[in-house]
Amino acid sequence: MRRATHALDVLLALLLFSCQRGDVILDVVITGGKIVDGTGNPWFFGDVGIQGEKIVAMGKLKGMTAKRTIDATGKIIAPGFIDMLGQSGRGLLIDNRAMSKISQGITTEVTGEGGSVAPVNDGILNEWKPFLDKYNIKVDWNDFEGYFKRLEENKTAINLGSFVGATQVRAYVVGYDDRDPTPEELEQMRQLVRTAMRQGALGVSSSLIYAPAIYAKTQELMELAKAAAELGGMYISHIRDEGDRGKQAEALFEAADIARTANCPVEIWHLKVAGKQNWGTMNRVVNLIRDQRERGIDMAANVYPYTASSNALDESIPGWVHDGGTARFLERLADKALRKKIRDELRQSNNRTGVDFEGIMIAQVNNAELKPFEGKRLSEVARTWKKDPYEAMFDFILLDQSRTSRIKFSMHEEDLRLAMGQPWTSFCTDAGNRAADGPLAEGKPHPRAYGSFTRILGHYVRDVKLLSLEEAIRKMTSLPANRVGLKDRGVLRPGTYADVVVFDPDTVADKATFENPHQYSVGVEFVFVNGKVVWENGTFTGNLPGKVIRGPGYKK
Repeated sequence: MRRATHALDVLLALLLFSCQRGDVILDVVITGGKIVDGTGNPWFFGDVGIQGEKIVAMGKLKGMTAKRTIDATGKIIAPGFIDMLGQSGRGLLIDNRAMSKISQGITTEVTGEGGSVAPVNDGILNEWKPFLDKYNIKVDWNDFEGYFKRLEENKTAINLGSFVGATQVRAYVVGYDDRDPTPEELEQMRQLVRTAMRQGALGVSSSLIYAPAIYAKTQELMELAKAAAELGGMYISHIRDEGDRGKQAEALFEAADIARTANCPVEIWHLKVAGKQNWGTMNRVVNLIRDQRERGIDMAANVYPYTASSNALDESIPGWVHDGGTARFLERLADKALRKKIRDELRQSNNRTGVDFEGIMIAQVNNAELKPFEGKRLSEVARTWKKDPYEAMFDFILLDQSRTSRIKFSMHEEDLRLAMGQPWTSFCTDAGNRAADGPLAEGKPHPRAYGSFTRILGHYVRDVKLLSLEEAIRKMTSLPANRVGLKDRGVLRPGTYADVVVFDPDTVADKATFENPHQYSVGVEFVFVNGKVVWENGTFTGNLPGKVIRGPGYKK
């Protein structure tokens, strides 16, 4: 390894020398800007030289010859942003431009939140069928090797890496039933994780508030995390509870125990405290994570810069109703006797405050008859239908065949800011790729899909001054890169891949709103992915240079 690194250093030195003599013509020189290199170091004036897929020179590059020179005077030159949790695994097969990502400076996405694109079998494909049919996606893979091959053939504007989902391997082996795996099934699940790691997965993930993940016991998750750790993978989790004080502490302790047992790092996906009754308790959560870090557990987290979350409307329904998959769920929800039981249980939830229907917005539906309700609150649906709000929610889910997405307003700004300010939090969108045109321009999705990273740079850095520019960019680049083991991305230096963002610090801003989400950010002027410009002055260039990011256990 040392010899290879030394050889690369020599090669780069020779290339730089040749460039200075004029023997080599660079593809691009970005000149005159303030370089924020991703490490957290203060900005400095300098130029960036790109040859092929790599950055080959930095500093004062006056006199170097280049096919193209970009004047970045008054602008910031930074590493491409890394979305620590996106949801674009299947979306990139629908629209490979990744417009909502590149327009805010994202060049690499990490995905696979509990569910993942692989492995798949007939049982999983049956659950996916409505989505696949809607977007005319043919699944011609059953493992990560097959998916990555499909993605490379399909091409994409961004780089993509994925975790293998604990939910995914459970669904593959056990199905969607509320039961423990047999010893033989658990071994099969471990083998699926090992295979995924060898094919390039970054580690194993869980999403423990969603069925069938909610049925998994801690010991099951420990075994899967150990299988991933054998091949250098980490454990990353949407923990079991993000609201109730005692349960959230238990959920964090569970994540720490899994990491301790597997001897691997652990990451908490989109850290939050949800529910009005829990506002003001982020300090307790932060202290719990700090304590685990002091005890030697490599625990960190990521966060998106909004006080609303988004998931499926049917996630409002208790986990036991989901037992057996979507078809069984819809049967139970249509049963009047069971509906009363569900309603009574929900009324006792959230410290007996029940469901906050005013705080739930319909984001996207599949049933055309329900389209007028996109962007409306669930309380408004109930008033329009003149129904009890619980009955209105049940009927809405049934009419849309459990395919409704929602936005839930449940967090407090001060809690969000406290989480964002921690040195061990990176940033994410928790959203799939979208576009203002084409098949992914439907509904009223969460504005985080379009504006997370530019919102941080514009609102929280420039306007609110919650973070310095250098610290915010570190959290967008080198911090997430280090978490998932990307050695050649996340910083600007010779030898790294040329994922580069040039933006105007005075004008960069998000434009997407909850009312009108399909709006691209402003102020991001150039985005390079692997040396190619994919976004230039508000326009997609047509280039699709994205790569598959493979994890530490990858065996060719």
